[in-house]
Amino acid sequence: MSSFDLNLARVFVLLYETGSVTATAETLHVTQPTVSYSLAKLRRHFDDDLFRRTGRGLTPTAGARRLYEPLQRALADIDGAIRQGDDFDPATMAGRFTLALSDLGEVTLLPRLVAAARARAPRVSFTVRALDVDDAEGQLRRGELDAFVATPVLTSHRTVRIPLFHERYVGMVAADHPRVRGASVTLAELAAEHHATVYGPSGHVVPRSVLATYGLLDRAAVDATRFSLLPYLLERTDLIAIVPEYVGEVFTASHRLRLVRLPFETEPIEVALYARHEASRSPSQRWLVQFMAEVLGERVSPAQLPPSAQESGDGRAAGQPRAPVPEW
Repeated sequence: MSSFDLNLARVFVLLYETGSVTATAETLHVTQPTVSYSLAKLRRHFDDDLFRRTGRGLTPTAGARRLYEPLQRALADIDGAIRQGDDFDPATMAGRFTLALSDLGEVTLLPRLVAAARARAPRVSFTVRALDVDDAEGQLRRGELDAFVATPVLTSHRTVRIPLFHERYVGMVAADHPRVRGASVTLAELAAEHHATVYGPSGHVVPRSVLATYGLLDRAAVDATRFSLLPYLLERTDLIAIVPEYVGEVFTASHRLRLVRLPFETEPIEVALYARHEASRSPSQRWLVQFMAEVLGERVSPAQLPPSAQESGDGRAAGQPRAPVPEW
């Protein structure tokens, strides 16, 4: 290994993380033939195909999987040592980052992110795309995104998942709802009301899954694709919706709405930041990931909901089960 070119290691790591000669070439600012030539040298050096072409791009061999972690770690250590001498200053950095957020992220997280960026990096700008959880990792790999925020646990070896905060679910109704008047709602009351639910490519499945668990899907009067519609809908109707608590707090601050405890517990969901591995990030992307993790991880503590009138003391009627909740 004494004659091994570290530039080949960088090509290998990027090919492994992106699964694409094109994306690797674009990241390294070289031509595709240059990457292909480097891959040929890597194959000769390790006497292994390393990557095979499939319908999903380049798929690593078992040999490549064994090599990835030590090579990625070595590059990260080298890059970290080099960056110690950098005078990178976000206050003078100019650039545009492309993010993918759900509509909930746009409503609750984006304002905090932009406000912090205006204070710390005023020349930075953002393009925000609608989150498609089925293709977000592919967009990240192809260089179409710099980062995205999601709750489904995505386990691709080509991305890094950075937990930000945990969230639970509550009920949300109009402030003057004619029947739901207390601090909590029983399962019988929930079954008697009509609901507004949300589904779509952002991965919002919890509310409908909870209703399905209790056989209440037929009580859904409105199925929408965006949570941001709910405050306008609920404050003018007698519908009820199940929403993340922090989102509900944002909505109740600007609409005639209030939150109620649900008659069951839901497993807390974890909101996470996804990005490419550090070795394949540019210096500005490294700053972005650290910045987003810091700002969005500073989760404002949810306002305390009124104590439940139910015997369980947590909004769940005595003897009622915990609702099984899949990924959001």
